[in-house]
Amino acid sequence: MKGYVILGVFINHRTQSAVEVQDVLTKFGCIIKLRLGLHETDNVCAEDALVLLQLNGSKEEIKELQESLNIIDGVETKLISLGQ
Repeated sequence: MKGYVILGVFINHRTQSAVEVQDVLTKFGCIIKLRLGLHETDNVCAEDALVLLQLNGSKEEIKELQESLNIIDGVETKLISLGQ
């Protein structure tokens, strides 16, 4: 794919979903160019988190990654394509 493809991944229950999310990201590691994880730490580790992924794969691979994440309880994704 040309341009930038960013997948935003919101994780509502970070400590409960972390292992499943990591397993999916590992499975699709070859199409993940950049990974940035954010969560609030204001004197306590927050339960929600945001992961931003820059992807470099086919439309089919990206769709499969997104679907694999969306079936995890508490996980929501949003695909952003720029410069296409």
